[in-house]
Amino acid sequence: MPKVSKEYIENKKKIIIDSAYSLCLEKTMSTITMQDIIDKTGFSQGGIYRFYNDIDEIFADMIKSIRKEIYIKEEVDEIFSLEDRLSVKEINNSIFNMLSNFMEKELKKSEKIEFELSVLAMNYPERMERILKNIDPCGHKKYLMKRVSEYLYKKSESGEINPKKEISEILAYIASAYSGIQMSCIVNHCYIKSPDSEFYTPKELFNILEDTVNFLLGIS
Repeated sequence: MPKVSKEYIENKKKIIIDSAYSLCLEKTMSTITMQDIIDKTGFSQGGIYRFYNDIDEIFADMIKSIRKEIYIKEEVDEIFSLEDRLSVKEINNSIFNMLSNFMEKELKKSEKIEFELSVLAMNYPERMERILKNIDPCGHKKYLMKRVSEYLYKKSESGEINPKKEISEILAYIASAYSGIQMSCIVNHCYIKSPDSEFYTPKELFNILEDTVNFLLGIS
């Protein structure tokens, strides 16, 4: 095989990853095959396998690329940089607005893919282990929950809030509610078109979640 440059390899891999991403927006991840990617790229079978051994290696690089592009760490840090000037309610409002805007923008893109990854994990855990084995486990949502956890524990210990439930329980509730909102919005906007779809909008659902969390924190 003739020697090729690193740039050549990276360019070819990008075409493959971009094709996989495009297919993920058109189909479900579990139904995508190597033949689909071969057809999408226009590469030969040998041209694909020259760079990737199987489709899970392609998905792994695709997820790395997505998480690098949409990482919200900077926005999260900006919100918490104002914690000494804003009330807990105002910080919460900023966080839930950010989540609402993020889901609205990414609902049919990265959020759909992240949701399908969770479905893949339930049905094919060994595949998920291969896909995620070299990916940083602290994604943008885990980083956000880490910062929220630190913030709420600090405010509770200082007496600035008087939660009606344990902070750990409220955090578990937020994570579970986020997953529920994600699933409901994706199912109703990406997979089925029902008359009820209009009720499953990130903005409205996150507004309700914000009010509920404020109540649980004793700041409503």
